[in-house]
Amino acid sequence: MTTGDETTAGVNTGDTLLYLDGVTVTFDGFRALNALSLVLEKGEMRAMVGPNGAGKTTMMDVITGKTRPDEGKVVFGKDIDLTSMDEPSIAALGIGRKFQKPTVFEPLTVWDNVLLALAGDRSPRFSLFARQSADEKVRVESILETTRLTDHRWRRAADLSHGQKQWLEIGMLLAQDPQLLLVDEPVAGMTDAETEQTAHLLREINKSHSVVVVEHDMAFVRALGVKVTVLHEGSVLSEGSLDFVSEDPKVIEVYLGR
Repeated sequence: MTTGDETTAGVNTGDTLLYLDGVTVTFDGFRALNALSLVLEKGEMRAMVGPNGAGKTTMMDVITGKTRPDEGKVVFGKDIDLTSMDEPSIAALGIGRKFQKPTVFEPLTVWDNVLLALAGDRSPRFSLFARQSADEKVRVESILETTRLTDHRWRRAADLSHGQKQWLEIGMLLAQDPQLLLVDEPVAGMTDAETEQTAHLLREINKSHSVVVVEHDMAFVRALGVKVTVLHEGSVLSEGSLDFVSEDPKVIEVYLGR
């Protein structure tokens, strides 16, 4: 692995939030992750890049409990072993994941989508028909402002643009108040303007949350201005600023040169 100068955003306290050590995952003889080791500090935003099949999605599957590794450690916080927990338990710890394709409740308004996602034990039926508390209203308003959806609060989610649906799902994730957000290719299919706004949105979120972003769009990664980890064949190939990894001959050979 090659390591270069680090560029970080957000509030980096120097405390480790997530630690992967020697994580290996095999599917029918294929090693999706190969002794992967990674450290994410509290308050950090990290961009994960690499060719298709590099192990980016499998890595997120392991962190969220969807896939159990054959070997290795996955530790959250000081000593929480994620490999012994299921998906709901890991989500309850404060790890939220946004998939590439937005999954919002399209018949409902933007406001109701965020209200449903607020942390707490509530069913959709209860949420939509119960009286909203003042605190809930303030929280929803704040999330809509952060995600630039205030003017669209009463629109059905189905009527939003692709980019706006992505922002709404990020807002629904924020409503659960996770410590760590895992975001998979957030700008795929977005316009240039939406891509620029999404970079600004994630930088804003990073002021109070740790974030891992998996992305192929190098211009977007540059706009984030954060440390970059390049995966290849299930391992870390290079790590550092975007300028550093972009000049790494191994990265050019297996990823950027294609």
